Order: sequence, then structure tokens, then C-alpha cells
Amino acid sequence: MTDVIIAGGGPTGMMLAAELRLHDVDVLVLEKEVEPNEQVRSLGLHVRSIEILDQRGLLERFLEQGTQYPGGGRFAGIDKPWPEHLDTAHAYILGIPQPVTDRLLAEHAAELGADIRRGCELVGLSQDADGVTVELAEAGSLGKQVRARYLVGCDGGRSTVRKLLGVGFPGEPAKVEWLRGEMEVITPPEELSAIVAEVRKTHKGFGVGPAGNGLYGVVVPAESVTEDSTVPPTLEEVERQLRAFAGTDFGVHSPRWLSRFGDATRQAERYRAGRVFLAGDAAHVHPPLGGQGLNLGIQDAFNLGWKLAAEINGWAPVDLLDSYHSERHPVGADVLNNTRAQSELMSTEPGPQAVRRLVTELMDFEVVSRYLMEKVTAIGIRYDFGDGHELLGKRLRDIGLGSGRLYEQMHHGRGLLLDRTGRLSVDGWADRVDSVADADAELGVPAVLLRPDGHVAWAGDDQAGLDKQLSRWFGAPVS
Repeated sequence: MTDVIIAGGGPTGMMLAAELRLHDVDVLVLEKEVEPNEQVRSLGLHVRSIEILDQRGLLERFLEQGTQYPGGGRFAGIDKPWPEHLDTAHAYILGIPQPVTDRLLAEHAAELGADIRRGCELVGLSQDADGVTVELAEAGSLGKQVRARYLVGCDGGRSTVRKLLGVGFPGEPAKVEWLRGEMEVITPPEELSAIVAEVRKTHKGFGVGPAGNGLYGVVVPAESVTEDSTVPPTLEEVERQLRAFAGTDFGVHSPRWLSRFGDATRQAERYRAGRVFLAGDAAHVHPPLGGQGLNLGIQDAFNLGWKLAAEINGWAPVDLLDSYHSERHPVGADVLNNTRAQSELMSTEPGPQAVRRLVTELMDFEVVSRYLMEKVTAIGIRYDFGDGHELLGKRLRDIGLGSGRLYEQMHHGRGLLLDRTGRLSVDGWADRVDSVADADAELGVPAVLLRPDGHVAWAGDDQAGLDKQLSRWFGAPVS
């Protein structure tokens, strides 16, 4: 019996697999697709995801494959300058196509020893007090059934795991649908750009632009919402909709891939059902506005990974696994809320357009722009850890130390005590918490205790208070 089976080999699943492997947890990733998906469903990473990569020593390989776009805050297609002094060392968006993100995260998980099996589809599951039994579509090298102590469904918006669990997925079906793809065009670039700019004055959900390798990425509203959005559109549909909105189809031809997506908004009622968890799109789907979906899934995995590893390794406090739902479900609900709002602001109807003009004016106020950007980039998240210091529950940005940077100390996925006093100790928890005594740390408090996901679990200067929070988050001390 393996420790954890992950259903779904996308960015959420691979991030989770890597987090578990940092703690020597046996991981089996089941991905039903034989080959990686080459569709560009996401174009970039937001600040918090960039920080997560930095915390695990992965950022350099992503920067080599992507493009940094500093400055510029966008909400519902409203472009405003980036707020000054945003609370991060990474005040930029990293433009990187999802297939590249998928590949880099899969390579990372494999390097750490995750067992990744492609062409393996989960079609059934059952659980008991000791573990979860997974049924595969076809018997192969793994056999017809596989058993694990825990299962995590990272298998997308139509999650088989969620459906088999019977977990409710309330929300609203799609009201609007878009067609997208990558293809070649005939129209000269200057003429194409001028036409697209004109169309986007009234239709923000329209776009045609270079995607590399001589291809152009195309996004255009569909004529209507289909019953089955998994059925890709035809090139003729794309041509027809381009002509309807732009007066030309730009001579599109030779598509590399075509797909459709809608603005359905749903969230799982529970992120945990016994020994089974849901993460990423299996737990929440929403309009793609703000580019938050892939980022939200990576951040789910970052929250769950160390907690599940703690349970498997025998030191998790009693309620630690349940905190995954209590912390991440409200975050998912907030993303659904802000993408709903952005969808309304994108409407061409007179009422939403009036609200859009008002929001555009309000975003000129720095406090409004900052609030919205901290929401979209996920750096404004504060988990409810109870009363205490204003840092409690927040993630700590990368800061300078006497030698190096804070995030360089977090590559192994352990807790961390950053102590400017030199008087505090993690004795009893040293097998799961590192300690850095550094009087020169650029920290506004004497010391902080960070969880493996970088959120502040304690701030202060007294050993008794520290010991209490060490026990709360990292279990009983080793005598």
C-alpha cells in the first residue's frame, strides 16, 4: 500500500506530489492522458505562486522559461499602474504558457521520486478506516486496483473523484462561452493588431495575438453555450465568430488545437471526505478572469502537502488535516466572488458598463487598487489563527538575512523559526522545524515561527508562547 494516490497530473497534482516527496511520503500520480496536454489554458503565474516557487528553490528554472511583466494591475480588463511598494519581493507577473508550467512541475516531482503513471484512469474508489482502494479503467502494471492510505482528487472541474464521493458542487452553470485555440493567420501583424484593439474597446473577451512558433492565440465569444463543452469547436465555428466580432476571420488556418470554455462558477461543499481530499479545479471552477485558476490550485497543493505529510509521518496535531478545508474553502469562495464581479463588469449592458466606469475611477485610488491586486495575486490572504500579532496568519514575504534571503531557508518544506534575539529554541521539534538565529534579519519583530507554507504561526520573543504554537502546528515534542 502506497501512502498517497493523486488522481490528476496537472499543476495541482504535480505540486502536491513534490510537496509530499519533500517529506519522504510515497506518492503515486495517476494521469489518464497518455501525453501531456499542449493546450495553453493559462498564460502566467501571479505573485503568490511565484513566491511559492522561490520558497522551494524552483523559481530560477521558471524565470528561464518565462517573461517577467513588472507593473500593471488588471481587474476585469481595467488596466491601472501597479500599486507602489506591494508587499512582495516579486512585484511582477510571470508570463509562461501552462504546458511549460506543467512540464517543469512534473520534472520537479519526478526528480524528488514521485511515481507518475500516464494512461491510468481512475474509475472507482472506496474507503475504510485504514485506507482508500482505487479502481483503474484497465489492468496494467499496477493491476486492476491500487490501495493507498489517502487519495487526493486533482482531476479537474469534471472530477471523477468528487463525483464518486458524492460531494456537492453547487453554483451556476455557464452563461457565456468562448472559443479558443492556436493557429496560423494570413492578415499582416500591424493590420491584425489594429483590428483587435478596436474590437476590444467594446468586447474585452476577444483577443488574437502571437503565441510563438508562428502561431496566434485566438479567443472569441461563442455564439451560444454548448451542452458539452468537452467537444472542441470546429475551425469553421471560430472563423464565423471572428467575422461576427471583427468583420474578418484574419485568414486563420492550420489550427494546432481548439477548445472551448465557459464561465461556470461552482465550489465543492467539502474539500475533505474521510481519507479523500479535493484540490484545484476538482474543488472549484470559475470564470478565467484574472488568471487565478491555475494559481489557486498550486496554492491549494502548497497548503495541503505538508499537512498530509505530517499525518503520514505521525506527528500531525489532531485537527491539522481538517484545517485544509477551513483555510482553503474561504479562499476559493473569495476567488469565485471576485471572478463573478469581474464577469459582470465585462458585460456590454448599460448597467454593468456604468458600474465599470465607476470602478475604473475608484481604481485610481491607491488603496482600492492595492486591495484588488492583493486579492487577485493572493498575497492578501490571512488565515484565521485567532487573536495575536498583526502578522499572524499572513504569509511572510521574502526578506533579507545577514547572509542570504529568507526563502533560501525554506527549500526543504519544513517549519522555520527566524529568531533575531538568539535566545529562542525549537528543541523537541528539530526533526520538523529549522531554526535560524540572525540579528540582521529584516524583520519588524523579535522572532517569527513560519509553517512550511510560509504563513506566520507565531510572532514574539517568549519561549513559552513559542512552545505553545510549536505544539499547535507541529505536534508533540520529541523528548
